[in-house]
This record gives sequence, C-alpha cells and structure tokens, in this order.
Amino acid sequence: MERKAALLRLQVLLLLLSFLLFRQAVAEVHYHEWVVAPTSYTRLCRSNDILTINGQLPGPTLYVHRGDTVFINSYNHANYSVTIHWHGLKQPRNPWSDGTEFVTMCGVPPGKNFTYTLLFTTEEGTIWYHAHSEWTRATVYGAIVVYPKMGATYPFAKPDNEYVVVLGEWWNSDIMDVFVEGVTTGIDFNVSDAYTINGQPGDLYECSQSETSRFVVEYGKTYLFRVVNAVMSFGMFVGIANHTLRVVGRDGAYLKPFDREFVLVNVGQTIDILVTANQSQGLYYMAADSYKSIQTSYDANKTTAIVEYRGYNSSLASSPPLPYLPSNNDTAAVYEFSEWLRSLASEEHPIDVPMEIDTRLVFTMSLNEEQCNASACSAGYKLAASMNNISFLNPRMDILSAYYESIKNVYTTDFPALPPYMFNFTADTYSNDLLVPVYGTRALVVKYNASVELVLQGTKLLLGDYHPTHLHGYHFYAVGQGFGNFDPVNDPLNYNLVDPPKLNTIDVPFGGWAALRFRADNPGVWFLHCHLERHFSWGMTTVLIVTDGPNPETSMLPPPTGMPNCSDRTVHITRDQKSDEPLEDGLLPAVNVNEDGVDASA
Repeated sequence: MERKAALLRLQVLLLLLSFLLFRQAVAEVHYHEWVVAPTSYTRLCRSNDILTINGQLPGPTLYVHRGDTVFINSYNHANYSVTIHWHGLKQPRNPWSDGTEFVTMCGVPPGKNFTYTLLFTTEEGTIWYHAHSEWTRATVYGAIVVYPKMGATYPFAKPDNEYVVVLGEWWNSDIMDVFVEGVTTGIDFNVSDAYTINGQPGDLYECSQSETSRFVVEYGKTYLFRVVNAVMSFGMFVGIANHTLRVVGRDGAYLKPFDREFVLVNVGQTIDILVTANQSQGLYYMAADSYKSIQTSYDANKTTAIVEYRGYNSSLASSPPLPYLPSNNDTAAVYEFSEWLRSLASEEHPIDVPMEIDTRLVFTMSLNEEQCNASACSAGYKLAASMNNISFLNPRMDILSAYYESIKNVYTTDFPALPPYMFNFTADTYSNDLLVPVYGTRALVVKYNASVELVLQGTKLLLGDYHPTHLHGYHFYAVGQGFGNFDPVNDPLNYNLVDPPKLNTIDVPFGGWAALRFRADNPGVWFLHCHLERHFSWGMTTVLIVTDGPNPETSMLPPPTGMPNCSDRTVHITRDQKSDEPLEDGLLPAVNVNEDGVDASA
C-alpha cells in the first residue's frame, strides 16, 4: 500500500514537473490598446499639445519575454496619418506590421485603428518603438524590454533592480510646423529647445528643476539601466558622476562586458549598462550630451537626471557632481567606443556570421543639394541626401502592397548595387556636379537566403556627416569599420568574424565606412535608412526586397485584414514621386554581385 502511495506521489510530482517545464517553454501572448492623440504638456515654462500614446511621454514601456507575441490595437486620434515601427524587432515573414509609412503600409488615417502583430524571436535585451510617419516620432516613442525566455537567465548576475532611460527632445514649437518649414524652405530643420531624460529636461534648463527624473538606488546593489536614444538627429554621450558603467548589451543582443566612464548611444540605438551603487550616500547627476561630427546647430545644454541614494537627506545637498563626457565633436571617442563592442559568441548565445559571401553591396551615403528658383525655396537651393546618388521619393502607395499584389508603376527595382560614380569619397574637395542626386523610388531585390555583405561608405559631399543606419527586418553583424575610403582588398583582412556585435543600427563614422553581414532569410520589403531624421527626410533611404523562399514556411505571410487604405492617408507635406517620373513594370532579377563587383546574375 505504501509502495502504491509512493508511486502515486511520484507520478503526481512528475506530472507537476512536466507542467512546470511545459509552462516555462510556452511563450505568452499579450494584448494592448493604444490611443495616439494630442496631449497637453508643459516644459520650459511653456505648454504645448504634443502627440503621445495613452497620454504618456515617453510612451508606455512594453515588457515581454523572448519568443512572446504581442497584439497592439492602435487608435489614431491625431489630425493626420500615423504609423508605429518596432525598431529592432525582426518580424519574421511579417513585414505587414513593421509600421513604415510608404514602405510596408500607408498611414493609419485619423479616426481609424490598426492592430499590429509583434513576433518576438531572437531579440533579448532592450529595443524600442517609435512613430514612422513624417516627424511624429519626435514625441511618439517608448522602450521595449525583452526578458530571457521563461526559465532562462541573464548571462550576468541578475541585477537587484532596473530602470528604463529614454533620451528625447522637447520643442517649444509645434513639431509639424518645424517639419513643414524645413521641407518647404529646403534648409536645415530647426533644432529642439531641450534634450530630455524620460520626458524631463533636468536641472540645467529653466522651469525644470522640480520635475527632474530621479533614479533611487541603495548602497551595494547593482542596477540595470536600459538606455534608448530617441533623439531626432544627434548621438548622445551618457554618464553617471563617479560611477562605472558596465556595458552588457546593445540593440537587443548581449555583449562581452566592458567598463567605461561614459557610453555613446547613437540615434536609434539602445544600450544596456550595469551600475553598482558603491559611492558615498548622496546625489549624482546622470547627464547626456550630444555628439555632432560637423559644424551644425544643436542644443548646447546637457540633459540631466539625478541618481539618489536611498536614505540620503537631499534637502541638505549641494549641487550634484556632473560626469565626464567627451566634447560634442569628439569623433575619435565615438569610434573608439564602438571598437569595444563584441558579441558573447558563447554556447548559450551563439552567432552565425556568414563566411562565404555571394552578394556584395556598396552604398555611398551623401548629403546633396538641388538648385531651385527663389519662389520654390528661400536660399536658391534645397538640401537633399542620397544612397548611391539616389534620393528616395515617397510612392503613391506602400511598396509592400504593390510588390505583393504585382501593382505596376509604384517603384522600380534598379537601385544600384555599387556606387554609380567612383570618386575620392572622403576628399575635402570635389566636383560640384556630384552634389546633384537622382530622384526616384528604387528598390534592390535580394535573393532569399543570400549571404550578404553591405559596405556603407560615407562621403564628404557638403562636408559630410556620420550616419547611424538602421535596417528593418534584420539583425546583422558589424564586421568592420574605418576612416577614409573602403579598400575591398585590404580592409576585409581586418574584419572581426569571430565575435562581431549583432546590431540593428550601425555607426558609419564621419569620413569613413562600416561593413555588415547578414543572411537574407526574412522575406519581405524592408527599409534601410540613416536614422538622423534630417538625413532621412532629405532622402537618405532605400528599400531591400528579399524574395520568398522555396516553400510556404520561407515565404511572406499573407496580409492581415484591416490594412490602412492608402487613399485615406492624411499628410502635411511630403517628397512624393514627380508626376512625370518614368516607372518600370514588374521586377528586375535579384541582385547577385560577386567578389569582382560584377552582377553574376546577369
């Protein structure tokens, strides 16, 4: 009898254990209702109606585990169309919910809603979301925290607590007025009036001291700070006075840990840092300051938050110390910081860098200008930007729908795989003929499962700039970078193919280049663009179309019901196709450029 009872207890225990293991292995499904609407906020002694999600600035943080699925029903109560992009989310076979206006969908019109389906797969760490229509991302943004799978752990000791830190900006002007004025006049866009940490400018700005963001810590404990740079056009140096920052992740992937006095978070990037509260009780500034590679207008003030030790009597405190941060134009510090980034490349967190490359691409990234008469623009010229001398124009409908439904005269597939003009890209002098781009809505077709190497080459046309460049739908390996012109013979000899960082937004240094590799295993229509908003608005973008694989499991999912109707879109002003622009019918063959730079598919 006792033996039977023991066997029964064992069976129950095994059943319970099986259930728990099953529960840990099963991903969760989340549902959220979001409302995008104008909300009144007061900063810098002035009130302004800004676009927000659920009235929050930053927007609500999403918390998920690796492998989860999220459905977000987003209602648009703005006066113009809005889309939301999930930056760093691969969205396998599901470009329909990528949220990129004119590329994967048309904007959700006023008074309408759309349900985004977010498929989390390999992401782990911190990514983010933001609006992706006109300049709405200036205030519509937020963090996405991706925890390890149920039952899994961090590759480092679990922190005692964590904080989300979102860097943003505040404009006293209406952001759409800033956008329309910049596009209409053709000159640079007006800069913001303040940088912010979690929506607050901090002590160094007027009318801001009482609302400065605070992070409370306890002596001896370790905290994970998840930092997102949602600033429109500047990278940000970040530090905490008297505290060491241990970097452990970037762009939703883990890194080999390294310690720094400050970190650089470029536009569109995220970074995870561990901080141990090991200083004497008191107040310490967290500060963030901008990086600019060229002489341009920018907000000269730092944004600050306060790291406060629990139990400290802050009423007796003097002004907290500020951290060391590099000067605003310290390109060397930016480059040196990026050299520290290395993937874990461990058994638990392996990498898969393509070693044999069958598709080699080189894209130049340039600032340009277009001549125009005084009635069309105030300065006699308009600023523009390009990739491979093609300045992107918005199509009449989204490219994804046109591709899926074989609709003609929306885009062409003749984006060049290599620069159409060869010159000394990083020389300080150049022919003015090189300043004028070609305008078009051009895409590049890439074969499914191709092993791709893409070199992004900055130029110094119009002085040049740096370019944090984001590829939708993919994580890639940053295998190399350097200053000057890319040397296809010698520079690959110095690639890091052992433990390169896995990123979704790569730094192209001022006057230099960056190389990335990925396997084209995610079919769909995916945007590639500089994430500096002014460069993006001037046309420094292109589209990669990755063809379907050989079976349904390697092909795009069908479109969901309720996709926005392109005829309903409402915009302020946009760089649309010119009515007389010739467009080709159908698709050109997928590109397959060999090591000699010759299209092997021709």
